[in-house]
Amino acid sequence: MAESRKLAAILAADVVGFSRLTGADEDRTLARLRALRSDLIDPTISVHNGRIVKRTGDGAIVEFRSVVDAVRCAIEVQNGMVERNAGLPEDRRIDFRIGVHLGDVVEESDGDLMGDGVNIAARLEGVAKPGTVCLSEDAYRQVKARLGLAVTDLGPTQLKNIAEPVRAYSVEVGPAQPAKPEAPSAEAKPLALPDRPSIAVLAFQTMGGDAEQEYFADGMVEDIITGLSRIKWLFVIARSSSFAYKGKSVDIRQVRRELGVRYVLEGSVRKAGGRLRVNAQLIDADNGAHVWADRYDGALGDVFEFQDRITEAIVGIIEPNVRRAEIERARRKRPGSLDAYDLYLQALPYFASVMPEDVDKAIPLLEQALKLDPHYAQAHAYMAFALEARFARAGYSKEAAAASERHARAAVAYGGDDSTALAVASLPLMKVAHDFEAASSAVARALELNPSCAVALFFGGQAHAYGGDHALAEDYATRALRLSPLDPQSFLALNSLGFVRGLAGRLGEAVVFFTKSVQANPRFSTLHLFQAAAFAQAGRAEEAATAASRLIAMQPNFRLSAFRHFASGFCRKDMLDWLSAGIMKAGLPE
Repeated sequence: MAESRKLAAILAADVVGFSRLTGADEDRTLARLRALRSDLIDPTISVHNGRIVKRTGDGAIVEFRSVVDAVRCAIEVQNGMVERNAGLPEDRRIDFRIGVHLGDVVEESDGDLMGDGVNIAARLEGVAKPGTVCLSEDAYRQVKARLGLAVTDLGPTQLKNIAEPVRAYSVEVGPAQPAKPEAPSAEAKPLALPDRPSIAVLAFQTMGGDAEQEYFADGMVEDIITGLSRIKWLFVIARSSSFAYKGKSVDIRQVRRELGVRYVLEGSVRKAGGRLRVNAQLIDADNGAHVWADRYDGALGDVFEFQDRITEAIVGIIEPNVRRAEIERARRKRPGSLDAYDLYLQALPYFASVMPEDVDKAIPLLEQALKLDPHYAQAHAYMAFALEARFARAGYSKEAAAASERHARAAVAYGGDDSTALAVASLPLMKVAHDFEAASSAVARALELNPSCAVALFFGGQAHAYGGDHALAEDYATRALRLSPLDPQSFLALNSLGFVRGLAGRLGEAVVFFTKSVQANPRFSTLHLFQAAAFAQAGRAEEAATAASRLIAMQPNFRLSAFRHFASGFCRKDMLDWLSAGIMKAGLPE
């Protein structure tokens, strides 16, 4: 891949006085830094959709899709360090300096980033005070109206080896100060938040006063409310209440207070010639921060088709974004105040790699959740998923298989109206219980409940790729990637498409999809196995050997005979033969 230019939010961080710390006690310092990376820094970067470009000994360069994500990540890390340094003597504290900049970067073929965007972020980190975050003016402009930041304007700042001065802002970081008591008010007492995430979809504004646009906007919002109502774990305010704010200048805090919601979806519709533009944004009503925003353009030729397309897209993208925001919220709660839902949310990030060493950290959290709520369908589903990972990649334990099947069937029994629980349970039902009929029925029911459920499409694509209905597998995978292109589970859809292309003899395309799946989840060992097989089948022996070596590094006990025995219970013979032939050509042990 040739180098390419792009705009990116760059975070640069390093440890203050690292040489002094290692000089005093190198082993202790390095052990603490490794623990901070695994327990605080890397999980926080992952939650905020960051990509670690490079580590620089005691520091790192991280790329984010948005400045909001970068700044939230920086603040969360610095606040986490305040807690972790509490009670430590000054000479043993680890403090970070962090700089954030939005700028032009050059992406190299290996994923490395270069250019002024990176250089300025690194220089801003150098002028940041210990334990603070320093923003460039370009970065601050993106977040000042979206995040409630307490900042100090540092003015134009001359940065080392940067030609022009850069206006910089220092963000105050630390525990929130208690709010000043407000004068008594005659306002009604705010509605209490429900016991699950709650959302109000406000009437979209029509720009220009065209009655036709208003009908279009109102119809679309009604469809969005209907679609979101199918997501069992969301509490959705009825149209009659959310439309009470139509035509008014709305304060999001007022909506939160009067409707008792944590999230508000609002937007606008604008007509220009024969085209329509729809803008939508999801807002955290607690703090006014933007959780997600996007725009959609379409022709007026087929208004209903455009309306359906936007509705499907918005409903599909809201679910993972609300879930991500809820995971953040749960991670900030004190352990003593966690309920079953919070424990479940805290478990979810450990499923990113689908590897035993990670899901083993999720299992105790899910066990606690199920003690509090034994009928919690989603907790049963993810417990089944975790135990399937332990079974498939940690020795094929019969106990793990039996427990996985038991939890998967509990998820289906308790979650007959829960699309997420049904979708996730489908994978262990197929791979461990070898019950393709139950797995495919669970996916079908999930999509009947919520046709825009990206989770069901990701898992359904896998079920039908292994089961042999490749047309349906491709349909599900393609729809999943369209609905949620940046989803952590996108590797499932890419993997499904790789199988479809490989079995069709389109080996070049299969290699591309399997490679993309590895890039989406490089820590999942099985993806390297499939990539090695595809490279080998395409006659690319050197690349097959490289992929095979990565698999063995992650899963040293891999043997083709054991994999064949495992996969024969759920994988069609023609696919298993194709995979096995590629695995043997790649030189993996039999």
